[in-house]
Amino acid sequence: MIHAALYARVSSTRQKQHETIDSQIACLHEHAQEQGWEIPAEWVFTDDGWSGSALVRPALERLRDACAQRLIERVVCLSPDRLAR
Repeated sequence: MIHAALYARVSSTRQKQHETIDSQIACLHEHAQEQGWEIPAEWVFTDDGWSGSALVRPALERLRDACAQRLIERVVCLSPDRLAR
């Protein structure tokens, strides 16, 4: 079984209205399911209202910690800019 995590982030008002955290997570879950991956609830990381220019974000920090502990083999996000710019 692949150990994968999901990461989603929105920063602007426009993104909050049109590309919500929930819609990102739904899309990511669908992709993971197509791949046959199970995503534990505790491995869904979301930063709502955080700019991509800030590298210190609460959920991203927790995700990095889990990766450093080698708990997670893959990180799934909609676009690399969700992680950083």
